Amino acid sequence: MRKKNKKLILENIPVTGYAAEGKALARQDGKVIFISGAVPGDVADILVTKNKKDWAEGRALEIKEFSKERVEPFCRHFGVCGGCKWQMLPYEKQLAYKQQEAEQHLKRIGKAELPPILPIAGSDQTVHYRNKLEFTFSNRRYLLPEEMESEAVIREGALGFHVPRIFDKVIDIEECWLMADVNNRIRNTIRRFALEQGFSFYDIKEHSGWLRNIIIRLCSTGELMVNICLNNEVEEDRKKLLDHLLKEVPEITTLLYTINPKWNDSIHDLMPQVYSGKGYVIEKLEDKQFKISAKSFFQTNTRQAEKLYRITRDFAGLTGTETVYDLYCGTGSIGIFVSGQAKKIIGVEVIEEAIEDARENAALNNISHAAFFAGDVINVCNDAFFAEHGRPDVVITDPPRAGMHEKLVNKLLEMAAPKIVYVSCNTATQARDIALLGEKYSVEKIQPVDMFPHTHHIECVVLLKLK
Repeated sequence: MRKKNKKLILENIPVTGYAAEGKALARQDGKVIFISGAVPGDVADILVTKNKKDWAEGRALEIKEFSKERVEPFCRHFGVCGGCKWQMLPYEKQLAYKQQEAEQHLKRIGKAELPPILPIAGSDQTVHYRNKLEFTFSNRRYLLPEEMESEAVIREGALGFHVPRIFDKVIDIEECWLMADVNNRIRNTIRRFALEQGFSFYDIKEHSGWLRNIIIRLCSTGELMVNICLNNEVEEDRKKLLDHLLKEVPEITTLLYTINPKWNDSIHDLMPQVYSGKGYVIEKLEDKQFKISAKSFFQTNTRQAEKLYRITRDFAGLTGTETVYDLYCGTGSIGIFVSGQAKKIIGVEVIEEAIEDARENAALNNISHAAFFAGDVINVCNDAFFAEHGRPDVVITDPPRAGMHEKLVNKLLEMAAPKIVYVSCNTATQARDIALLGEKYSVEKIQPVDMFPHTHHIECVVLLKLK
């Protein structure tokens, strides 16, 4: 151990295990150290970033001995980009660590009697699996360490991903493996043309510059939507840029632009304008079609979403006679997906625009036995609502990362549906909610699902039955 400029550096630390959320684990003098940038089997020098009595956090400064588990990362931006952090681990190991994390959370936090946890459902595609990507323009290109030492480097505009923990700099991404190669052609075409034309890139500190973001959606149907976000309207330059992009990437089926004069990048309160095409794309899950507009939410891994929803449908054990309540239904994708095996679907979601999309998607699939309601589940699902629509035989709930509000958990206990299928993107909050539901429900089945290879994120489906 040595201290350098008040920085605490631990030398030659053997990394012995996996903790959670992509962090590795080491122990020194009885203290647990959570480490980013290392894998089990490495021996590394660790820069301590947080130091408590019984535990510490740090990041690997230098790997002295590489783990036998390591593989060569396939992306040239690995280690700088904060995206696919687990590329140096074989996919089988990634799945094993995710399975381990799901089990630990459900056992330690859930405090319920659990059945054997089914093996995690891995992804058949480990690259090019995303249907949506968003890239940011910046006039502050992040310089690599070797570039910092060169006086010849020009810090010109960048188009790529934000640097982790540095809000005002962007990594210039040449090649991203998260989506088929057309994403690279779109991004590199726009960057090259913008630099040639002298178009200004956004300055996040000064809120100046013209080009802000691009959002790309590529569906399994082949339909391709691009939305370019601009700080203000410059009609001549906008047309020049959009026409050039359509010429160079003719696969684009819908091209939009959004004028965003706000300080933040969110477009939920803005109105994207259609420049070319029908203004939306169609995605398919099994035989169901979904209309995705510029502001719609949709699962970002189409093939794994099918797998996730099939597991959800199987856990629900539908026979065609059930009334299914789809809570946090979003644009209705789960409810519509399982509708063929249900008597009635009732979807509830707080975001009104999502409910409008859900109704449109139900109509698109000629589903007449689904109804969608905007509002908070706690307020919507009252005795009058049950009298009109029937009490649920099955509740499917798919909350955000924060899990379900305690009031909703209490509402579910009050509703006392025979089955709850809980779909989660955060096994820690899922386990917390299961512990609360344990008052009336037992856990019957658990199935982790990997939606995002090379990341630490895990989805998990749990079937609960009324005791």
